[in-house]
Amino acid sequence: MKRPDPIEKMIESFKKLPGVGPKMAERLSYHLLKAPEAEVLKLIESIENAREEIKLCSICYNMSEDDPCPICEDSERDNSVLCVVETPQDLLAVSKVKNYGGLYFVLGGALSPLDGVGPEDIRFDELLKRLKKDKIKELIVATNTDTQGETTALYLAEKVKPLGVKVTRLGYGLPVGGDLEYADEITISRAIEGRREM
Repeated sequence: MKRPDPIEKMIESFKKLPGVGPKMAERLSYHLLKAPEAEVLKLIESIENAREEIKLCSICYNMSEDDPCPICEDSERDNSVLCVVETPQDLLAVSKVKNYGGLYFVLGGALSPLDGVGPEDIRFDELLKRLKKDKIKELIVATNTDTQGETTALYLAEKVKPLGVKVTRLGYGLPVGGDLEYADEITISRAIEGRREM
């Protein structure tokens, strides 16, 4: 028996979300169809509110209710050190670590030549402008340890070093091929302490 078309469309929509396969998409769809209407309306409202109220910080490109974001506005932070990450989720993971007090920059992705993602597809030019404008002394490259993250790290080091900025990479307390957003605070903390110059 074929599923009704509206359910199929719902499942297809969920499958577009990262980490959601066909079975999970089906479970989510049926769950929402059985859930009380108030619960579903609250979910819809929270998504709409987040899309309306959240913006990108014009300095670091983190997601925030304010522009500039609270991190960029914090005068207590060390503004000579900049940690570059791939996503806002990665920034959140690193920000939980107590031994890092510098600033951040969100690239919005990683280089992936095989997928056609080049420097013009991430915020590379914006990063270079910020490094020059803010007189950054050290750039900590905190991209993921997968192939795309490593490619991005090497590219950044190659392009940033001639500017006279020290480029370091997180130590390898992080699992190779793992995503930064899933690492625990202790692992990230050790990785920051064990960073090395590139």
